[in-house]
Order: sequence, then structure tokens, then C-alpha cells
Amino acid sequence: MPEEYGGLGLDILYAAVNWEEQSYAGTTGPGWALHSEIVMPYILHYGTEEQKMKYLPALCRGDMISAIAMTEPGAGSDLQGVRTTAIKQSNGDYIINGSKTFITNGGLSDLVIIVAKTDPTVKGSKGTSLFVVETNTPGFKKGKLLNKMGMKAQDTAELFFEDMRVPKEALLGEEGKGFAYLMNELPQERIMIADQGIAAAEGVYEATREYIKERKAFGGSIANLQTIRHKMAETKTEIVIGRTFVDHCLELLKHKRLDSQSASMAKYWCTDIQNKVADNCVQLHGGWGYMMEFPVCKAFIDGRVQKIYGGT
Repeated sequence: MPEEYGGLGLDILYAAVNWEEQSYAGTTGPGWALHSEIVMPYILHYGTEEQKMKYLPALCRGDMISAIAMTEPGAGSDLQGVRTTAIKQSNGDYIINGSKTFITNGGLSDLVIIVAKTDPTVKGSKGTSLFVVETNTPGFKKGKLLNKMGMKAQDTAELFFEDMRVPKEALLGEEGKGFAYLMNELPQERIMIADQGIAAAEGVYEATREYIKERKAFGGSIANLQTIRHKMAETKTEIVIGRTFVDHCLELLKHKRLDSQSASMAKYWCTDIQNKVADNCVQLHGGWGYMMEFPVCKAFIDGRVQKIYGGT
């Protein structure tokens, strides 16, 4: 984030180190990376100078927590199927009605980017717009926090908009170009998920490596058993392949050359590897791998959603 808006003026690789270390340590609590590296870039790239000055410094300081409301009960990865509407009024205001679900930071959020149809008569991606809305706006209601399989510390909520009136200044970018904006920002979101996946795999692999050295069976450490050594070698190889691809994609992202296809391939491959590694590591822990007191168990259940969000 540029210094004039409260940031440090550093590139995306510095942010990557931050989200990698959080994933490596298994800290899947508040959506820090979503706040800083998904929501804030929308405002930076498409917001007016007034919107940037009003929100970005507060977001950088942590005075406001942000979220992005895309997913709906009837439209998950299909962003062309959004049913939330934002109807323009004669005075330029918009009336927003609809609901969103699976929203990270939804319960804690102070500021939300809402994806809505400004022209419901148009099918597909056309007629979609983005709005930046403070959660204390009349008509904005937060629903219950959702009871998830994993990531128990992360705030994931439902949001509802009932005849919510927002001024024309809430429009982010140009009316009708929301879908294009979403597609432009998707590669960064997907490579972030991919990188978090590989970092999580690296973390659980190292935890398992330490465990098998200490675990005694058959007269010695199980790390000395050939079948265990083979499995660890195979697992490490797949992690390194993923890490190499992700690092290449991050370098492309730094120079604004990362395309949607490469980001999508990285997201697919690395989240698959993350889940495969977690499964292997649970198995190598034996019965203890099924116990929540062991980090490998948490890594297994937390990692499953990585293959879902960011586009199934």
C-alpha cells in the first residue's frame, strides 16, 4: 500500500512473507490477508481519491476491518448469478437488497465491498457493480457466525441488506464494470491462497518430521523405517514442486505479469497438495493424528476449505 494512504510502500513479496509465516504457524484466525491483500487493493485500484483517503489509512491502521461480499446462498463461484440488487434512484442514491454468505471477517467488519446487480434485467456478467459500504449503514444487518468444519477462530458470517440506501459516492469504480474488476483482482487472490496452501504444507511437514524422530516403535524411531522415509521423501518432493511454481507466480505478480490461467493452476495444484500432505501427515502420526491437541489434526480440517474458496 502506498505511503500516502498509510502503507509502507512495499511490494507484494513483503506481504507474501507475512501470509506465509501465518500459514506456516497454522494461525487461521482473523482474515488478515483478505483485509490487506484482497479488499484494500479494490479501493486502491478503482476507488476515487476521496474514497482512498477516507478508508485506506483507517484500514492500514486497523481502525476499520474490511470484508468483501461476493458469495450468495444461490451463487457460490458463479459470480454471474448474483441476485443482490442495487437500484439507482432519481437523486443518484442506490437502494441495495439481498444477502451474502460465507463472508470472511463478516461479523467483525466495519467496511464491506458489496457485489450487486445495478441492472437486474441484464443476464450474465453485465450490469454488475461494486459498492463500498460501512456496516453501520441503516438496512445493513449481520447474521449469525457460521459453524464451520475448521478455521474455528475465523469470523465467517451471513450478511443481509434490506432497503439499504447508499449515496452515489459509495459506488466503487464505474457502474456496470464490477465483474471486470473482480476478474482483474482474482489472480492475486488465487496465488495468495496457493501460497498459503504450500506454506501450510511446509509447516505440517516439519511438525511431522519432528514427530517421527521422537516416536518409538518396533525397537527404534519410526523415522528409521524405510516405508516412512519413502513417504516423507515423496511428500517433500511434491511440496518443493509447488513452492517452486508459487514463487515463480509471485515474481510474475510483483511485475504485474501474472495471468489468470497460471494463478488458477497454482491455486488448484497447491491446495490439492496441501490437503494431500495433511492427510499423509495425519497417517504418519497414527492415532495421535486424529487428536485435536496435535497441530496436524487442526491442519487437516483447516486446509479443506482451501480447495473451495477463491473458486471451486
